[in-house]
Amino acid sequence: MGDSGRAASRTAVLVCQGRAAAHGRAGTERFSDAVAARLLHDAERGPVDEVRADSAPKGWQERTRYESVRACAEVVVPRTIAIDDALRTHATGQLVILGAGLDARAWRLPELARTDVWEVDHPASQQDKQARLTGAGARLGGPGDALPPSPRQPEHSGLQVLARSVRFTPVDFAVDDLGTALAAHGHDASAPTTWLWEGVVPYLTREQVRATVSALAARTAPGSALVVNYQAPSARATAGRLLTRLLGSSVTSGEPWRSLWRPEQMAALLLEHGLRVVSDDDLLSLAQALTGPAHRRASLRSGRVAVAESG
Repeated sequence: MGDSGRAASRTAVLVCQGRAAAHGRAGTERFSDAVAARLLHDAERGPVDEVRADSAPKGWQERTRYESVRACAEVVVPRTIAIDDALRTHATGQLVILGAGLDARAWRLPELARTDVWEVDHPASQQDKQARLTGAGARLGGPGDALPPSPRQPEHSGLQVLARSVRFTPVDFAVDDLGTALAAHGHDASAPTTWLWEGVVPYLTREQVRATVSALAARTAPGSALVVNYQAPSARATAGRLLTRLLGSSVTSGEPWRSLWRPEQMAALLLEHGLRVVSDDDLLSLAQALTGPAHRRASLRSGRVAVAESG
């Protein structure tokens, strides 16, 4: 696989921090991710602990990290709940996670017990994740990239894979072909597949988004589904990200948004490739449907989760 020399994604770390901060807190009863904290390095847990304790630090840089994690936690709760519900509804024997980052679903969703999971990501990000999994006690396979369940292993000794298998599939979208990579790692294009594309679309150009949809559609059999998270245009959200980039105050300032999509544009793109959108909700509406206190900032409105079915 190609390697452009890019470092592992900092956005993936921030999202993992957000999930760790939200786990088990009041108002997030339907959200749970006990694995996230175990994938973080010690220094990355600091702002997570502060958010969980509602203890904002005084230093400017420390406060910026705190606010980034707190805001991310507000985003990932409704987003994760909506996606997990969609995966349960559209369960198949194959789940392909595009831009997997530090996603922990294969280690926390028992509903994946009969599902083979392919984690597709940039080689640098996958190497970082595998190192974190090893540090957390997970057993890594050899060249086959599979992490089989190990029920005889005591729970405290390491992370237990709940999926039938996990297959790391390194792909540098700048030089590698998604279909070729998946085929090489055992994906069956003739069987139904659930595709998950979370937290990635905004960081791709429109051409890259179209190319990815085309590539996954070519391996999408009848009975398949796509769960995609994307960002709709929002002057407020764009201005906020631009400001943090200019100030250099964001841990993800080197990973700018490159494409925003209105719901009708996303629906048209997917339909062009044989995928019909059956639901498309903004994160603010999803957050408002949850019980318990929440900040539910207006910026959640631009984030969306859509589900599309093949055929």
